[in-house]
Amino acid sequence: MECGQVLKREKRRVMAISRKAKEQDAEIRRYFVDEGGDSTLFSSNGKVIIETPGCSRFFMLGLLDVSNPVALQNAFDELRDKIVNDPYFSNVPSIWSSSRKTATAFHAKDDLPEVRKEVFTALRNREDLRFFAVVTDKMRVLTYVRQQNDLNHGYHYNPNELYDYLIRRLFKNRLHKDSGYKIVISKRGKSDRTVALRQAIEAARKRFAAQWDIRSEAPVELLSGTPAQHAGLQAVDYFTWALQRLFEKGEDRYISYLWPAFRLVEDMDDNREAGYGTYYTQKKPLNAAALKWRTIK
Repeated sequence: MECGQVLKREKRRVMAISRKAKEQDAEIRRYFVDEGGDSTLFSSNGKVIIETPGCSRFFMLGLLDVSNPVALQNAFDELRDKIVNDPYFSNVPSIWSSSRKTATAFHAKDDLPEVRKEVFTALRNREDLRFFAVVTDKMRVLTYVRQQNDLNHGYHYNPNELYDYLIRRLFKNRLHKDSGYKIVISKRGKSDRTVALRQAIEAARKRFAAQWDIRSEAPVELLSGTPAQHAGLQAVDYFTWALQRLFEKGEDRYISYLWPAFRLVEDMDDNREAGYGTYYTQKKPLNAAALKWRTIK
């Protein structure tokens, strides 16, 4: 009898610990970050290559707030199994596991249109996703760089400089409400930039505190990962790709389809009404008509 009571007490203790762990885990905000376009301005010999083949006009960072990454991972794994085992795709090389493409991770740029539609539908049907983004026009960045060159002949533009600036802007208002944060950033190149990115994120938090006198000591866990490792990176890639198609191609059907999950898009260089740029929200949707002014010379 005593042994049974001890086991019951131990079971209750373990269950209490498990509940507490789940509650603490639920208080952690999970962000996944990916880029759209590139931050390159010049070729290796210093020639401006913006809008040339392989070089974008705009550069953007997207942040996806995922409240249940495990559920998203399970949903993507099930969808991928369905696609890989569908006879319709049996002769498509990008679906084969040996290609290390769709069978490994969804990627909007590389996925077939039929696959892309399936992923878009899966994302639209979820209610646990919130998307934020910052966008800059690289022609405006080029103007800034030339001004810096005139002021300081020793100044040389580094693409990481623009990336880090957008990180600071993206996270300025994202790190003060929760008890902890786990940020997974899509890996860029071969170099480890975790230290630099952490500095940029901490700078964003300090600027928010200085502006609003609201300080947060919540721990921030920063990871660099690949889409194959995190479904959240696959999902944010799709959101950012949809946004990029609008800015680069004028196509708004993708962003319109996912718009229910959009919370804020900052067009940093649309200063027609405010110096800080133009903000698009659920009350002020972003579409091709909103960007038409850019095509007017």
